Parts: sequence; C-alpha cells; structure tokens
Amino acid sequence: MKKIFLVVLLLVSQLSFGQSNDNAIRLFVIGNSFSQNATAYLPNFAKERNKQLVIGRAELGGCSLQQHWEYAEAAEANPGDPKGKPYKGKSLRMLLSEGTWDVVTIQQYSYLSPDLDTYSPYAEKLYNYIKSIQPNARIVLHQNWAYRSDAKKFGRVAANQLAKDQKEMWQKSRAAYHTIAEQLKVNIIPVGDAFNTMASGTEFLYKKDMAFDYENPVYPNLPDQTNSLNMGYYWKDKEFVFDPNHANEAGRYLGSLIWYAFLFKESPEKIQYVPNKVPVDFAAYLRKVAEKTVKF
Repeated sequence: MKKIFLVVLLLVSQLSFGQSNDNAIRLFVIGNSFSQNATAYLPNFAKERNKQLVIGRAELGGCSLQQHWEYAEAAEANPGDPKGKPYKGKSLRMLLSEGTWDVVTIQQYSYLSPDLDTYSPYAEKLYNYIKSIQPNARIVLHQNWAYRSDAKKFGRVAANQLAKDQKEMWQKSRAAYHTIAEQLKVNIIPVGDAFNTMASGTEFLYKKDMAFDYENPVYPNLPDQTNSLNMGYYWKDKEFVFDPNHANEAGRYLGSLIWYAFLFKESPEKIQYVPNKVPVDFAAYLRKVAEKTVKF
C-alpha cells in the first residue's frame, strides 16, 4: 500500500508540474523590435516577484505578420530552405517545438498596425499554425503603440494613406487589433492603450521643445525630452538622430509592466525595480497607469 501511495503521489506531482500557473510561465514571443522593447524588463520583474519565467523568441526588426507567415510557409514547403530559417538559422516550427509553451504572442509591424487589411489572412494563418504545434498554448495579441507626437510621419491606415497624427494612428491601430482579437477569440496585451493614456493625459505629458534649433543642432546638445516614452533625439557618433518610434527606457518600463500584469495577473504597483534612467516619480506614475490599463 505504501508503494502504491508513493506512485500515485509521484503521478499527481508530475501532472501538476505539467500545468501552467500564475507563478510559472513559458512565454514565446513572435514579433520584432517593438516586442523586444516591451518585454525588456519583464525578466527583472519576474525575478523580483519570485516568478518562474522562460522566454522564447522569434523576433526580426520590422517584421510583419505577413513576413513571419511567409517564412513559416517557406520552411514547411522545404525544411532545408534558408529563407524559412531567418531566426538565427532556425525556423518558426523548430523554435515552437522546443518544449511546451504556455503563452504565444503575435503582433503586427508598427507601421502597418493601423491598416486592418494588412492583418488578414496572416494573423489567422499564424494562429492556426501555432495551434498545430502547441495546441494547448494560449495565443494573445501584443498591441503596440503609436509613434511620438512629433514624428515626421505616422503609420499606414490604408494603401497609400498615412495617419495624420499620433491620435489617428493609435485609434486605427487599436480598432484593428480589437477586430482581429474578436475574430480569433484571443486577448490583447494593451501596451498601446497605456502609451496613449500617457500621450492624451496632462500629468507627465511629453511636449516638444520648441526652443531647440532642430535644423542646426550643436553636438552634444539635445532638446528637452522630459516624459518621453520614445527614443526621440540623440547623438550617435556625432550624428543627430531622431527615432520617434521605438521605446526608450521609460517606454520599455511601461511596456514591461503591462506584460507582467497581463501574464501573472498581479498588480504592477507591487514592482519595486526601476531602471537607472527613469526618474523615481515618473516610474511610480507609470506603474499607476499600468495598473489602470490591465484588466484581470
């Protein structure tokens, strides 16, 4: 009887270990530089809060849903085709087959995010493909953000038509993500919503420095970019560079807070970690925004 009890106990423990829970998650991210930005501090948060987190990645800069799908399609047609192995020599199938993944995320390329037509049929094809390899995985959409208010151009809302400003880019992008989420019956990691809360609020609002001479910048001077969530202006080898799209440290912090709260169903206000380049009071406000944005 004692031996039988031990065998049963062992089986139960093995079954329990195989089930995902809110403290142990295997996450696989299919995306691009925006997903890299938005998950930058996720491992820091998980470690601080004693969560077990494993992250697998299939990320390529500027990669759209269509491109990810076409790479997967090429690999299925010919497993030896280098075109189907863009992820450091591996195919999407190879990466997805490395163990069991609890959550798999997909997202659109930021420039195409406001254009609903660019999601189909690729989001559905990727969804079905992932399910064929990881049938028990929870698939979710990572909603990326609109470009900074002073960007020189914004994302595409339709063929040959760009959004006129940050607000329109966010509105059309949000609508597209929600339409696809409804079609696929999946949830959304609302990073874009959090960025918009910051962009449309009054507290800690970024405003372009109108006193700076952008046409004739003098190294190493920079405009005042207080409260920006995006890289903005910076010097690279004495070249004046402008990136209104990618997240800076504060934006990466906010994005990671959203991912953490969504995945682990725990208040981001419990997080104590703050990156060196993010002011403490700003970080505290970003945690509040994340808390209000994620519903669980």
